[in-house]
Amino acid sequence: MATVYIETRKRLRRNSYVIYYKHPLSGKNRYFKTLPKKKEAQNEAHKLRALLDTGKTPEEQTIKAKPRHLTVSEVGGILLNSWEDKLTNKELSPNTVDCYEVWLDQIRVAFKGKLACEVRKEDILTYRKKLANTRSNATSNRILFVIKQLFKMAMDHGVVYDDPSKNIKYLSERDHERNKYLLPQRLDSLVFASQQTRAKFYMPTLIYLGAEHGTSRQEVLGLEWDHINFDYHGIGLIRFYRNKNARERTEYLMPRTKQALLDWKAHLEFMSHRKKIQPVESRFVFCRLNGEPIKRFDSAWRQICKIAKLTDFHYHDLRHTYCSNLLLAGANLKDVKDMIGHNDLAMTDRYSHLTSDHHRAIQEKLAEHYGNGKQ
Repeated sequence: MATVYIETRKRLRRNSYVIYYKHPLSGKNRYFKTLPKKKEAQNEAHKLRALLDTGKTPEEQTIKAKPRHLTVSEVGGILLNSWEDKLTNKELSPNTVDCYEVWLDQIRVAFKGKLACEVRKEDILTYRKKLANTRSNATSNRILFVIKQLFKMAMDHGVVYDDPSKNIKYLSERDHERNKYLLPQRLDSLVFASQQTRAKFYMPTLIYLGAEHGTSRQEVLGLEWDHINFDYHGIGLIRFYRNKNARERTEYLMPRTKQALLDWKAHLEFMSHRKKIQPVESRFVFCRLNGEPIKRFDSAWRQICKIAKLTDFHYHDLRHTYCSNLLLAGANLKDVKDMIGHNDLAMTDRYSHLTSDHHRAIQEKLAEHYGNGKQ
């Protein structure tokens, strides 16, 4: 049983009764409250003893009784400030913060005007289901990740005393096959469509990096010129780093990707000379003439997909295009895992349905072998 005791303080006019308790973790005596009547103090002591027996402390009870009334959007502002601090301390990359901010904006819209303490677990589950149905499990999980950060921040600032997102699990991204990918001819039409837009100088490069090297949006926008060696063994070498899983991978440059990168570099130099702009030494591959890195290309991507008549096709699907075509070209799942940078083979196994075409080629060779053995 918890230790709670009452100390009587004698006054000139009347006595007061001070309640103390022994903290269950530190073992130190702590002050609780002072009451003017002994009976009231005894009642409060019983309540305090019952509270301590449940494993809680008066500090937690005080926080619970006085939550700060902030909206989801206001807590989001506090969370955004914490990300910017981490960006300053180089704990997060600029592209990571940009992605987080996009997802946070969507959460703010979904829970517009709602107090953080009013959000229930059922509200989050309904929102997650909507995202999964209209977009994808992966997108739903990414936004849920930010929701969990948001309510952790709310807990830390005493805005809520129960985290409604705490026990919500992420949806499985392994239970469905990745069917959104482009075969070579369709990929060519996407590149052709990109050449019909105002983004024709850099978008083909982004497409080739996605389809021929499996880059994520974060990898391409964070790509630096120092990560590319155009002269390595006459082929070229390129290095990618992904903050999501802290994985680094290095690959030989594919011919079309190499040429597209060289063309983009030449275009930047030509436009700087044409506009008489002193070339700015930007370490980022995808930047504007003033050296400012390109952070988004959503509008250009939507226009390209419209011209190419692709519906519900995202830049991330080029990563699936890369994995799928590797398998169709004869690679095995372990090859794909190593080249795409997955942490485990289970993540790559979602493409296993595509190995059937590779198996078919092997079976045709087997049939030919048996046929040659006929007498």
